[in-house]
Amino acid sequence: MGTTETKKMRVGVVGCGAISDIYLTNMIHNFENLEVAACCAGHLEHAKKKAEQYGIKGCTYEEILADPSIEMVVILTPAPTHEGLIRQALEAGKHVYTEKTMTLAPETAAKLIELAEEKHLYLGSAPDTFLGSALQTARKAIDDGLIGEVTSFEACANRDLDLLASIFRFLRMPGGGICYDFGVYYLTAIVSLFGPVDRVVSSVRNLAPKRVNVVPDSPEYGQEFDYSNESQAFTILEMKNGVTGTFCVNGDSTINDQAVFTIYGKKGILKLVDPNNFGGDIVYIPGVKDWTQQAVPEVLDYGFAYSENSRGLGPSEMAEAIAEGRLNRANAKMAYHVLDVIDQIMKSAKSGAFEKVPSTCERPAALPVPEKEQ
Repeated sequence: MGTTETKKMRVGVVGCGAISDIYLTNMIHNFENLEVAACCAGHLEHAKKKAEQYGIKGCTYEEILADPSIEMVVILTPAPTHEGLIRQALEAGKHVYTEKTMTLAPETAAKLIELAEEKHLYLGSAPDTFLGSALQTARKAIDDGLIGEVTSFEACANRDLDLLASIFRFLRMPGGGICYDFGVYYLTAIVSLFGPVDRVVSSVRNLAPKRVNVVPDSPEYGQEFDYSNESQAFTILEMKNGVTGTFCVNGDSTINDQAVFTIYGKKGILKLVDPNNFGGDIVYIPGVKDWTQQAVPEVLDYGFAYSENSRGLGPSEMAEAIAEGRLNRANAKMAYHVLDVIDQIMKSAKSGAFEKVPSTCERPAALPVPEKEQ
């Protein structure tokens, strides 16, 4: 986003782990309204090494916060650290974009939103994948009435937490469960397509509180480790717009994620892709009323950008929103609502009943449809 005429917003990146490379690459080379000035990490040596790789400054978080030229902080650390880091940045007068989830609980997220509003600062949060070509294509098809009145949806995904939690220790931390770390992509996509959730009912469990490291070249290979997060969730979502659907995630399967994300309408069906990705084919299956007819699937293409891994799009779109004086699409209130939905999913699993989602949010504005070249 942005053009060469757009004023660049200087950014400081917090966290130099595995996901930082795609953010740094995209924000430096692909988003012209951002200028990455510095990065920091838990260990200064790590930050300096990453900074040298990208030609930026490696420093401490305190130095980033003290630099008046840095207007936005992008936080890429594990979820348990987000609340404190966001608060520090807002107190220092910086706009903040954070990786998901914004915090570990809706109550702490709400307090940060209050602080951002008091300071007249922007606060945004991943996932931003709903801004990619796939979900924007689905959004346009729905808004245009291509499949008619939407009657239901299903979102179902699988992962292998034995493997993933062996590799990524943050998945064993609070906020690393299948709903908070992975299901959040699906729930954000659902809210971006249909608006806020009204109430939920769910069944949630952890199949194996004790797991064994399955990575042969890991120092912990064959050793048992604690996994106290949820590994499976099966949920009915009732949306405020009247549509009902299902959301299921199973972390006790295989590493080859097999996303099933389908939207059913009176005039047709949309088959979507894994919303952890920005791109992928959106398939439209038109409705037929004659049993002798065979529906012919069609891959939709409206020309939307961002089909590759475009992490960094959220901060870029937020910088654009700041310049234009409008609400950013991957905004804090939407992230707060999704976090609230997850919280109610957990409560419903304990109560065995429908739980009302107290919060709400605006359905984010769709991206403009690209003009076709003549």
